[in-house]
Amino acid sequence: LNAPFMKSIDGGMTFEKKSTPHGDHHDHWINPYNNKNMINGNDGGATITFDDGKSWSSIMNQPTAQFYRVNTDNQFPYRIYAGQQDNSTVAILSQTYDDGIDNDDFYAVGGGESAHIAFDPDNPRLIYATSINSTLTEYNADNERVREIKPYPEFVFGMESKDLRYRTNWNAPVTASPQDPNIIYYGTEKLLRTTDRGVTFEEISPDLTKNEKDKQGLNGGPITAENVGAEFYGTILTVTASPHERGTVWVGSDDGLIHVTRNDGESWDEVTPHDLRGAMVNAIEVSPHDPGTAYIAVTGYKMNDFRPYIYKLTDFGRQSKRIDRDLPNDNFIRVVREDPERQGLLFAGGEVGIYVSFDDGDHWQSLGLNLPPVPITDLAIRQSDLVAATQGRAFWVLDDLSALRQVRNNMADKPLHVFNPGPVEIIRGGEPSEAPEGKGKNPTRGVVFNYHIRDEQEVPLTIEITDSDGNSVRTYSSEEGDFESCIISNMDQRLPFEVKYPPKEQGANKWVWDMRRNGLHCINDIRLFEGFAGAYVIPGTYQARISIGDAEDTVILTLVADRRFKAGSQEITEVEQKVAEMTALMNKLLDGLASIRKSRTQIGVLMADFPEAELLQDLGRSAVDRLSAWEGKVVQVEYETYEDEDNLPPKLIKQVRHLLDVIDGAGPPIAAGALERMGDLKGDWENLQDELREISTSDIAALNNWARTNTIPHISPPAKQLGE
Repeated sequence: LNAPFMKSIDGGMTFEKKSTPHGDHHDHWINPYNNKNMINGNDGGATITFDDGKSWSSIMNQPTAQFYRVNTDNQFPYRIYAGQQDNSTVAILSQTYDDGIDNDDFYAVGGGESAHIAFDPDNPRLIYATSINSTLTEYNADNERVREIKPYPEFVFGMESKDLRYRTNWNAPVTASPQDPNIIYYGTEKLLRTTDRGVTFEEISPDLTKNEKDKQGLNGGPITAENVGAEFYGTILTVTASPHERGTVWVGSDDGLIHVTRNDGESWDEVTPHDLRGAMVNAIEVSPHDPGTAYIAVTGYKMNDFRPYIYKLTDFGRQSKRIDRDLPNDNFIRVVREDPERQGLLFAGGEVGIYVSFDDGDHWQSLGLNLPPVPITDLAIRQSDLVAATQGRAFWVLDDLSALRQVRNNMADKPLHVFNPGPVEIIRGGEPSEAPEGKGKNPTRGVVFNYHIRDEQEVPLTIEITDSDGNSVRTYSSEEGDFESCIISNMDQRLPFEVKYPPKEQGANKWVWDMRRNGLHCINDIRLFEGFAGAYVIPGTYQARISIGDAEDTVILTLVADRRFKAGSQEITEVEQKVAEMTALMNKLLDGLASIRKSRTQIGVLMADFPEAELLQDLGRSAVDRLSAWEGKVVQVEYETYEDEDNLPPKLIKQVRHLLDVIDGAGPPIAAGALERMGDLKGDWENLQDELREISTSDIAALNNWARTNTIPHISPPAKQLGE
């Protein structure tokens, strides 16, 4: 196993190269019962053969990317950037508006596998990325041009680092000034700065490493050397420009030194804690709340020390203390990030998983959730999300940190506590569920309720959402009701279908409001495959009350408009009005179906009670036939499965539901064709109402005359049931 995959059948005298889907092979399994069946582990993932390597399974069906440092921009959706081991750099969308994130949603941005990536987060047009062989590039998003801007181009493979002008780490850092993104810093053994897109570089520091010459020679041996840059030592490993002050820059080296400048390199202070002992300074996080505070993640695993080392430096490094003593002793930490909203809320990425501290590092606990037990190489916080780069399981995102920001010590003592959701954008249509195989999962779309129940409860939990006027918008219960039973009856019975209910487990719970109103009037067995979901609400302020037993908690919800639509309040109001009209029309159709079914059932009972009454039987059959014919104009009674929609013409209720979804899903402004179609469908309903009135005043009236003559209960006319 090497960069290529080789096979020998003569005890190693000769080798044959075997083709695999990806290079850099690290592990291999041979089936002891069938040596043509093998599994190969490489930098692209895991791949299987059943024919001795003539063909292999794909690596494109597994999230096994190994990423280095992560960065994010301020676009919406924001993009995630990193270098992927034995591949290219990657810029990928954090979410899409369809069913998942796929190959069309990412692209390379110069640099290479071991990259740091830097840019203006508000305008990531020019992107700077590093890579192996001391590579530094500029990617221009306007024309997709990649330009090599290495300060002093040397081919470093096979060379001793002491003979190079600049020693660079395999994972060489590059970063942009937060105050002036035209200023780009690049780390070698010195810190370099360019202000003209890499045309010229200026050394703004002395050597900020220990510069141990005995560790700058040939590596490897005794048979062959290994000098490709990964072995270079005595280099700057991390550079962090202060988000508070222009010209304040922190630098950490792989041989255990920390320096800071507050005047853009005119002078430097070494602020290395006395007990750091030469371990790698892997990441420096300047506190977003205090310009003089920095959190330092140090790794000692290359010295066979796997303990965590996290330092908190204050007063620009004049004071330092360890804040890692509550962490597992065998899980070293690569990175620490502080939440930009809650001071002292820290996230640490370790060799196995992520940890969170709510008290500035005094105590830590695992933030595992559904995250695989995988090395975390870097963390970033963007738009209230925590983004993790992993070594072997690609990117993971913890959406919406609002609940963690609200955690306090006494919350678990309350019978019920509901965390306030942050503002939520109303994104219409394309609601994601589980992403299809091979696609990345989108974030949950809707208002996420996180709530904690102290004690186990036997009684149901309810959620009631009201608008700013106190009108009920949506209600949920943890127990099945008539509406849920009705929904199930209308599904294609061949397909699995599950109605979900708000959980009420002791401890932490999560429920998502899809930002829709209460459902339509549901009636059984009409096979309305589009469902009975209500329409979307409009932007505004809402209130949610969650209760269980005697416990109750209320939170305020802020829903904002989809930023993709530049709609005014008048256009939003028009959509709301038309959606309300279409919803009312749908409910009238459903109520009409319910009314004729009720009348038809009553007629059937009456006919069964008086089988010998010939006049009744004649009148009853006529009425039932006319009611059934009316029903057939409203709903396609022959629908049983989804495929029937391809074979049988849709009736009025499906057309109305379709238009409701079109207007509601598209948002403002409403297309003229939709308004025209709406008028036509209303006209169709008026005609059906006239027909139903005529059935009520003729066929049903004749039956009721017979019933009155015989002093028995009369039939409820459908038109009367509809309030006419």
